[in-house]
Amino acid sequence: MGIQSQETTSTIRKVFMWQLKNLPGTFVRLSGRREKIFNSGWIRSVFFVGVMAAWQMTRDKKYLEAALKWAEQNRWLPGSRARLADDHCAGQVYAELYLIYKDKKMIQAIQKTFDRIIAAPRQGKKEWWWSDALFMAPPVLARLSNATGDLQYLDFMNSLWWDTHKFLYDKECHLFFRDKNFIVKPDGAGPREKNGQKIFWARGNGWVMAGIVRVLQFMPTDYPDRRKFIQLLKEMTASVSKLQHADGLWRASLLDPDNFPERETSGTALFCYAIAWGINNGILNREIYLPVVKNAWQGLVGCLDQAGMLGWVQLPGDGARSVTRTDSMEYGTGVFLMAGSEIIKFS
Repeated sequence: MGIQSQETTSTIRKVFMWQLKNLPGTFVRLSGRREKIFNSGWIRSVFFVGVMAAWQMTRDKKYLEAALKWAEQNRWLPGSRARLADDHCAGQVYAELYLIYKDKKMIQAIQKTFDRIIAAPRQGKKEWWWSDALFMAPPVLARLSNATGDLQYLDFMNSLWWDTHKFLYDKECHLFFRDKNFIVKPDGAGPREKNGQKIFWARGNGWVMAGIVRVLQFMPTDYPDRRKFIQLLKEMTASVSKLQHADGLWRASLLDPDNFPERETSGTALFCYAIAWGINNGILNREIYLPVVKNAWQGLVGCLDQAGMLGWVQLPGDGARSVTRTDSMEYGTGVFLMAGSEIIKFS
């Protein structure tokens, strides 16, 4: 292991340990309303998705033990809202643990959840009507298909994914609108940024790019639509890379960075992870995009405090908002760990 690799390994472990000791019980909405963080909800689940990514790369048992303990506390159950993608995210961790331990109880509940959904299907634009959903649920189905050997889960995911893509993807900008409330119609009608540009949220697009990667990880190489996912990753990477700032980070509003000029780390970490994975797997041009991810990682590390807390994490919401140095959420840590797990491979 090289010196840089050791440094990255040490950094992500420090961040992981800080977060594990500082898991909050609540968060504050933009409205000022305080809400509870559920142990099996998306906020905490994304942290443990990152924990598993760190374990896959480092094989440090601390990560695996923490993920296993969390899953057992949840009794291997997804969130309580049966058809909401946010409450399926925990299944990514459960399925990865199943692939290690081969204990069917680990995927039994999430499998039943999707069996019910598949038995009463809805269109992708109705099931996964917001961009974040493409990170939360599709990677679970890809892992479930791999774990069970049943392609129905992957086929169902594929069908819904491309319906959502048709609904939310802007073919001109190669970016996703967060949901229907942000869509600009072909005639130009629709909401705009203060500078007149279309509204594209950094983290919303980061969720999609990371979702593509996490689907590809468990999609057979000969799967008919795999090439479409690869093409989508290439298109979005080319688009977002042009929007990176000199400090290596992206701003919350991609096409109007002056609207929220503060640094933002959750979207940045998602972009860093997805692009780095694409390079490491021979999908994205290393010469073109390696500087992008190296700058992004340097910028992210610069947003850590001495204890290992990642700051400048935009709080939960449905679009861009102001961010401060002390804003920190565990999903930000999770995607930081995901990015680090790919950055290690460059050293």
